[in-house]
Amino acid sequence: MNSAATEVGREREVRTTVPRTCLIVDFGGVLTTSLDDAVRGFEIREGLPEGAVERTWYRDPAMVELTHDLERGRATQLDWNRRLGRMLGIDGTGLLGRVFADSRLDEAMVSVVARARACGLRTGLLSNSMGMAPWNMYRGFDLDAAFDAVLISEWHGLRKPEPAVYELILKMLEVPGGECVFVDDNVANLPPAEALGMATVLHRSAERSTTRLEELLGVALRPSP
Repeated sequence: MNSAATEVGREREVRTTVPRTCLIVDFGGVLTTSLDDAVRGFEIREGLPEGAVERTWYRDPAMVELTHDLERGRATQLDWNRRLGRMLGIDGTGLLGRVFADSRLDEAMVSVVARARACGLRTGLLSNSMGMAPWNMYRGFDLDAAFDAVLISEWHGLRKPEPAVYELILKMLEVPGGECVFVDDNVANLPPAEALGMATVLHRSAERSTTRLEELLGVALRPSP
């Protein structure tokens, strides 16, 4: 099934599923602005051709493996920065932070999570970290204040889409999968959640995701007019 058909199927599911009681979200690319846009901004600043990062980071098997190790806490940002810097032919100093320098909190999605929690829903964060130092994607955001449970991949040696990480967040939240909605901007991270009974939302914009979440959760998630 192509991606367009997949999204249509998800939209149909949204309209037919009964309200859930728990919201689980990803961080980078969901509670922040687009990571792809940040990467493109980095390429422009560095004078790199469009798609250079994707070709080296996302498609090189060794770089993919290193990224997975970073997400599990088995490698450091220094390792990652050095490797990608060499592959791109640029200075690797602080490279991860430079790649995502344009990334900002998406206040609309942050507000959605806050309103869901204010309505009595449980909230959880399920995020693949890219290391916590020296660059920290969660900087300036009080995770414990926003969520009932926080699962950062490197803290547990697990990463999405490994099924065990979804089972763990459900255990931390003390809810069954059938009561949860999971939001992620990577379609590959959704099937393991669905296998546990979660409804899923493929995030593409705050407006679109909010509409879907209001239907799934049965609560108003937009500010009052």
